[in-house]
Amino acid sequence: MSTDFKAVIFDIGGVVLRSPLIGITIYEKKCGLPPNYLNCSIVGRGSQGAWQKFERGELLIYEFYEAFGRDLSDAENGNKWYQSYCAKKGIPCPSLPEQLNVDGRELFGIMMREAQTYNPYVREAILRIRRARKWKVIALTNNFRKVEVPQAEREYLGWTDGATPDHLLELFDDFCDSSAFGMRKPEPEFYLMACSRNNLKPHEAIFLDDIGINLKSAKQLGMDTIIVPIGGILGALKKLEAKLGIDLTSENSHVHESSKL
Repeated sequence: MSTDFKAVIFDIGGVVLRSPLIGITIYEKKCGLPPNYLNCSIVGRGSQGAWQKFERGELLIYEFYEAFGRDLSDAENGNKWYQSYCAKKGIPCPSLPEQLNVDGRELFGIMMREAQTYNPYVREAILRIRRARKWKVIALTNNFRKVEVPQAEREYLGWTDGATPDHLLELFDDFCDSSAFGMRKPEPEFYLMACSRNNLKPHEAIFLDDIGINLKSAKQLGMDTIIVPIGGILGALKKLEAKLGIDLTSENSHVHESSKL
């Protein structure tokens, strides 16, 4: 346990809320694509991909749908990125599509509707940290809060209370949203901005995320990091409570991770 920490920083999708990656898996199965194929294409596009631009607030919703579908329908590059992924993982590469027609709106809709559920373990842990009044609780998320979306489209996406509802914002002392600041994880500037806004030095924060590359950037800046794998939230919270020296998990074993609040 360290007494030097002044803040706990949480990712949202995949940590506080259900992971949108689950939606990608659903769509891949529907299209007969191997696991992680579309995610490899999203990452492979780099900082100028449609997904990355949308998270920085650079695209309107309908522009994003078109560009997102176009990016992911690029089977030539998608296959190259997936072959590299298989080689890196040391797994055999399955047969890959010659052509793709990904519907950007349909995929994004599935992703967002899957990501509307709190992880009750994490929500309870946040409330306990807030009650202790020893640490700031901060969100650092690649998100879409500032994107303007028509009402009918918000209903389609499951955003009836907006992309970031008030009940989510109220859990945190500060909510750092990529679309509001024009930067995103894993860009170091985004982490440093969150620290600066909260009078923190990176080594004074613990950061929880479900994506390795985001944790790598945080660690390089000096943050203490905890990975939150799908299905492994209790283990991650046990690590967090050991670092903070407070109980975050007792009397919660009866709660299912998929419970709605």
